[in-house]
Amino acid sequence: MTPQETPSWDAADGPWRCRLHVVSGKGGTGKTTVAGALAVALATGGRRVLLTEVEGRQQIAQLFDTPPLPYAERKVASAPGGGEVFALAIDAEEALLEYLEMFYNLRRAGRALERIGAVDFATTIAPGVRDVLLTGKVKEAVNRPDAARPGGRAYDAVVLDAPPTGRVTRFLNVSAEVAGLARVGPVRAQADSVMAVMRSEQTAVHLVTLLEEMPVQETVDGVAELRAAGLRVGGVIVNMVRTPLLVDEELKRAGAGRLDVEELAAGVKAAGIVPAAALVDALVAEAAQHAHRVALERAERGEIEALGRPVYELPLVADGVDVGVIYRFAELLRMQRMVG
Repeated sequence: MTPQETPSWDAADGPWRCRLHVVSGKGGTGKTTVAGALAVALATGGRRVLLTEVEGRQQIAQLFDTPPLPYAERKVASAPGGGEVFALAIDAEEALLEYLEMFYNLRRAGRALERIGAVDFATTIAPGVRDVLLTGKVKEAVNRPDAARPGGRAYDAVVLDAPPTGRVTRFLNVSAEVAGLARVGPVRAQADSVMAVMRSEQTAVHLVTLLEEMPVQETVDGVAELRAAGLRVGGVIVNMVRTPLLVDEELKRAGAGRLDVEELAAGVKAAGIVPAAALVDALVAEAAQHAHRVALERAERGEIEALGRPVYELPLVADGVDVGVIYRFAELLRMQRMVG
């Protein structure tokens, strides 16, 4: 599928009423934090949401300050209005054993394969198979029936904390990854069923970035790759946003080195500090650096806006991220109408 053939639903602008929200971003942008906040936002109002991870890092457990997650869905948070967030760390080997049991009643045989290392060997020499197993478990959670719940599904939404932007398209596009390994058979059938979900209107891939050159470039490249693969691009979440300390006119003067030094010295003195020349010069230099950074961030913001996707913002948190910040970010995402 070429970018020109990308389905018309790529133009949707939220709020994102999907069943599967895939969250990716360059390492260090805070994609796990955003995934957790999105899960809480989606659960607000009495909904049940599953938050999943696939990289074996137990970052969800760290985020919600809980013990390491087993290969079992466990509640990690409550959301305003009676909602619930469950979490699952998906493991490829466990997913394979579950697959063998569900479709072939071969869990005991699978355990024997695990003991001799065959499972790890197979998923190592054929990474596409590993991705089919991981995404297959996500697909199962998205489609899992539950007649006792409104809508007939076990979860109202699933959030996937996915691999980084540079690998996310390959990870999600499992049909292409297994094309050379399995043209027919159960692996190919599983890959095709996964792609039916990944390319449907019920899925959106959201990208997390910072207002810095490398993360923005990865986001631009990621959007192009996702569109070329026929995967639905969702919103762009700009994380760690810093508010300028100076108004535009002051930023211009600071960037040009034309700040009123006498006025600055008077302000320092009014704060009860001796306005030594070295201190004032240092403040002028720092103001110039600040103006330069703001200009660079505005240029990067222009690159993001040129993508034509909805943009959401989360502020820089100086004291680090804790559970309270996750709830605050969830509310900010709801206020910006990323979710309904």
